[in-house]
Amino acid sequence: MKFNMRAIAYGFIATVVVGILGGLTVPFTNVTLPTIGYILTGIIGGLVAGYLVTTGMADGALNGLVGTTLGAIIVAIGLVIMNVLFAGVFFGLTVFSAAVVIIALAGIPGAIGGALGSMLHDRSAARRTRPAA
Repeated sequence: MKFNMRAIAYGFIATVVVGILGGLTVPFTNVTLPTIGYILTGIIGGLVAGYLVTTGMADGALNGLVGTTLGAIIVAIGLVIMNVLFAGVFFGLTVFSAAVVIIALAGIPGAIGGALGSMLHDRSAARRTRPAA
């Protein structure tokens, strides 16, 4: 197992972009939105990181896990800062404690997405080598 820094960086960028576009940094959102958002964000970020890894499913899962977790940390920091600024310190600290749990759980969908992305990459590579009929 080895780290592919390019795959981690792309997975990180995808996680941050999808996390911000998913509305996760907007204060006063619904309670279930961050959980669903982090699962989808993790899978998409993991898919991007895993697709760029060419050394197997295990490496795709590892790079998806790392890229998604780093991206989730940045999105959670933005979420906490926005909530502290607009909702107060108590609500911001509550969001911080929830964000720690969500970050710990964000790696699971990232690893699954990384493994799936690596499988997709292997499948498309096999199609490219097959002659046209």
